[in-house]
Amino acid sequence: MTQDNIIKTFNPSQGQSLDAPGRIGFVSLGCPKNTVDSERILTQLRSEGYDITPSYQDADVVIVNTCGFIDSAVKESLDTIGEALRENGKVIVTGCLGAKADDIREVHPNVLAITGPHSYEEVVSQVHTVVPPRHDPFTSLMPDTGVKLTPKHYAYLKISEGCNHRCTFCIIPSFRGDLVSRPIGQVLSEAERLVKNGTKELLVISQDTSAYGVDTKYRTDFWNGKPVKTRMKELCEELGQLGVWVRMHYVYPYPHVDEIIPMMAENRILPYLDIPFQHASPSVLKAMKRPAHAEKVLNRIHAWRKICPDITLRSTFIVGFPGETEADFQMLLDFMDEAQLDRVGAFQYSNVDGATSAALPNHVDAAVKQERYERFMEVQQRISAAKLQTKVGKHIEVIVDEVVEQGAVARSKADAPDIDGQVFLDNQTHLKPGDILTVEVEEADEYDLWAHPVS
Repeated sequence: MTQDNIIKTFNPSQGQSLDAPGRIGFVSLGCPKNTVDSERILTQLRSEGYDITPSYQDADVVIVNTCGFIDSAVKESLDTIGEALRENGKVIVTGCLGAKADDIREVHPNVLAITGPHSYEEVVSQVHTVVPPRHDPFTSLMPDTGVKLTPKHYAYLKISEGCNHRCTFCIIPSFRGDLVSRPIGQVLSEAERLVKNGTKELLVISQDTSAYGVDTKYRTDFWNGKPVKTRMKELCEELGQLGVWVRMHYVYPYPHVDEIIPMMAENRILPYLDIPFQHASPSVLKAMKRPAHAEKVLNRIHAWRKICPDITLRSTFIVGFPGETEADFQMLLDFMDEAQLDRVGAFQYSNVDGATSAALPNHVDAAVKQERYERFMEVQQRISAAKLQTKVGKHIEVIVDEVVEQGAVARSKADAPDIDGQVFLDNQTHLKPGDILTVEVEEADEYDLWAHPVS
């Protein structure tokens, strides 16, 4: 991007020009929940008159919103902080890794300030210290929806902070605390504003979407003049009336999840569930302290598919968890064959500083973890390829994400942005991001589809 000219704004009350607003560089790392945190910080800064710049060189200060979930994420965060320091010199750190300020300062002692996750006011206060705000009250700076880091046609809708689980491999509760649900009236009002401003897909996110409202004992709130309980079922019912795609993420397989499957069958919300199963062996799940049982999960999956045959199930798994035997791993492969999940991601277990799983006995050798990971992915690729082949010749609905020289890149109802597959529409350069259309599938591989529009 070319360097902008210095902007002068006339202030009628003083009869003189104001200096150009401060310019903030911003790097957002990690999961969609971090993306929402970044949007909130940027929205506040824009409302105070700051400009946001994509260039290190043009920025008066750079904010890095970090991730600290696993070792690779910690490394990426530390490397990014280092890059920002080299390129700019003035860096404020926030996010999950910010909860370990001493670890950051040991590597990068010259950062200006460090805050933890969802510390929006503290981050903005630190910016004020470095670059005082120059807000012009006569100029409207903010759209109704605030600053978004996603394309206009889809948006993440965060319904809660924190988590009540204490999985042994996870340190997120130490960063983000216990579950704190947002009032449902506030969530629905945000969703409605997004839809009115052009959002066509809402992606519901949290650490544990199924537990929404548990901390408030499902308190009744008000939206559009009517009482609504702060609970997952009521949330889905109300979002399903907004006339857009609604996609549910981070759903634990509790029994009450059964209540939203009929809504999927009726196309009120997308027939899509993102459920982090993590494993299938009872002994491994126990060591993980996961609230799940593979046999009950399989029964529930079969029941869901009877009600909603088109449901797409996505999940993530850990291979090589401490104590995982070959028999445990085979249980996982058997579960995959039985469950026939549509979209699956996996990663090899690695120790995370502060996670209790690091102290567990019988850690799995790195070569064995790699071999099991490869076997796992071979099984999933076979399942995914077979499932996608059944879509060839069928008509499906897609939403366009971008248009490139070769054509349009879209997603089906079975695909969440960034983590699932894509639908390629060759030569369809006349389409626009956010267009929703019906296509006929021509071809499929292990993850993606190729299709053409249906007249």
